[in-house]
Amino acid sequence: MISEADKKRLTVGYKQTARAVGEGKAARAYLAEDCEDKIKRPIEEMCALNDTELLYVSTMKELGAMCGIDVKASCAAVLRS
Repeated sequence: MISEADKKRLTVGYKQTARAVGEGKAARAYLAEDCEDKIKRPIEEMCALNDTELLYVSTMKELGAMCGIDVKASCAAVLRS
């Protein structure tokens, strides 16, 4: 679950999440287990390289709902404060 405080520092989507994790700005990342491998692998690798906590969510629909949006989301990141 993503807290209301974390939602204020949330980025959603592959490009924004990859940028935040790659630049070391993400406190943690969320990844939908049912997203495509071309999205999943790079995010997993970047999180491992940058020591970013990675949490998995069952579906893209569930992750979208957790982020407070009405569409599916493959990944998201909470930025450091």
